Amino acid sequence: MVSTGPSCYFLPESRDLMSFRSIPQLLTYSAILIAVFAVPVSAQPTLHDRIDAALSNGDPQFKKQAAASADDAMFLRRITLDLTGTIPPAEKVRAFVADSATDKRVQEIDRLLASPEYARRMQYVFDTMLMERHPDKHVPAKDWRNYLRLSFLENRHWDDLVQEMLTVDGTDEKTRPAAKFLLDRELKAEQVTRDLGRLFLGRDLECAQCHDHPNVNDYLQRHYHGLNAFLSRSYLFRDPKTKKTSIGEKAEGQVAFTSVFTKEEGKTAPRVLDLPEIPDPKIPEEPYKVKPAKNVRSIPVYSRRLQLADAITSTENQAFQNNIVNRLWALMMGRGLVEPLDMWHSDNPPTHPEVLKLLTTGLQEHDYDLRYLIRELALTKTYQRNSHQKADAKSTDKPDYRVGLLKPLSPEQLAWSMMQATGIKERTLNGLKAKKIKDDPQKGPKLTADARWQEEALHDALWRNVDSFTVTFGTVGAQSSRFDASANQALFLLNGPLIQSWLVPGGNNLTARLKKLESEKEVAEELYLAVFSRFPDESEITQVVEFLKASQQETHKGIPELVWAALASDEFRFNH
Repeated sequence: MVSTGPSCYFLPESRDLMSFRSIPQLLTYSAILIAVFAVPVSAQPTLHDRIDAALSNGDPQFKKQAAASADDAMFLRRITLDLTGTIPPAEKVRAFVADSATDKRVQEIDRLLASPEYARRMQYVFDTMLMERHPDKHVPAKDWRNYLRLSFLENRHWDDLVQEMLTVDGTDEKTRPAAKFLLDRELKAEQVTRDLGRLFLGRDLECAQCHDHPNVNDYLQRHYHGLNAFLSRSYLFRDPKTKKTSIGEKAEGQVAFTSVFTKEEGKTAPRVLDLPEIPDPKIPEEPYKVKPAKNVRSIPVYSRRLQLADAITSTENQAFQNNIVNRLWALMMGRGLVEPLDMWHSDNPPTHPEVLKLLTTGLQEHDYDLRYLIRELALTKTYQRNSHQKADAKSTDKPDYRVGLLKPLSPEQLAWSMMQATGIKERTLNGLKAKKIKDDPQKGPKLTADARWQEEALHDALWRNVDSFTVTFGTVGAQSSRFDASANQALFLLNGPLIQSWLVPGGNNLTARLKKLESEKEVAEELYLAVFSRFPDESEITQVVEFLKASQQETHKGIPELVWAALASDEFRFNH
């Protein structure tokens, strides 16, 4: 804002314009006034700028020791993996590196966020977060994942999504997929209550079921049972005609608990952590819309379960906001402000509380728009830092984000990236386009040019490949940011028939393209662009040349093995 104080502008003491002795004096004073009030109001610093400032926190050593910005190739690979779940194609890397536009990173972030691939990526992320790769029970995974994908295509906000997940009862086919969170947990009190705490509040309250947590003073028995009270009257109902399971609810039932340590007894109405209890309203003479009966799903006039969604997403519930911004920070930066993500308590506070405050405020101001928050995180200097630490940088006990952190690729990222690198994705898409155009010569060309059609067609054609990676590299249950390799994973990469089939030269896949190149140097460049999304340095070119010359003096015979070695490398396995 413009200051009118004397420290900014010096004006004559008299405010009476008629006291000026001449027209020139008057004009001069008028010009000064125009200049003063024409000064534009200073723009508010962006969220991403404020995040960067908070992390450095005036520390002169921070800027000195912080890694430089990632080069264009590293940035492009990182942002493409994080926002679309795959590496960029080689031709995209060439074009992006050669582009001289100063705002090309901003443009690329916005392009990726608007793409159908972004929605698919978020589908994978939130499916893994909310369902933790548990097997299907009542709602098919396909329906649930499609629900998530369409929600992110429409940019539905987080509080809206959570509201729907916790309120639908599974009877309406249109909204039934959203009920998977509750239905597939079969409303088992222990599991549902724990997962509500872990996944929406960032607190694993399992130990507080029978007593106050012995090691975490913040996790109390009333917290666990306060959440449980929202669902204690709900039950699974199996329709004898349709054989489908939905959620029914009783009008009565209270929650009482006893500590196994102190034998102290307690009661609680529904509540979220230390927020006030939510008492039942005055019970009407007839408490049911649909009375309980054999083979009948009862529906009460007042539903505790429906209060859960409002209570969880309430602006008063800081834990809900903290949890989702912490998870998004971990997604983009490689580590949460609180780790583990579901162990938020006073003895494990956020490493950077000011950053956390900025994120939650930004989330509230933009009505829980996750796309906005992800965009701001991507625009930070913190996110765009090089992953190579400076030689003189000092190590600290806590992460200070002076360097980009390595993130192991998820099973889905690994699958799609391998199919992108080997050319299977492009080959499959070209085949799908050709078939569609042949089947529908009039509408086919226009339809196949649509980005959404391409993404959906590719996914339908290749999802079994993705499932193979998920089975091999995924873990059931609470997800971790740790990288733990297994013998099965090594064998899958070493001699798995799926990957080996991708290495056989055919069509325009990577090995076929490399086979057509005239020199070993060209092979090295195309290989590195396709697999690592960067140009090779001189030493790497030399290694490729020497390897191919050693392969029986015939370049083409060594190419499949060379591609396999690149795909199985540490560099490919991580986002950096």
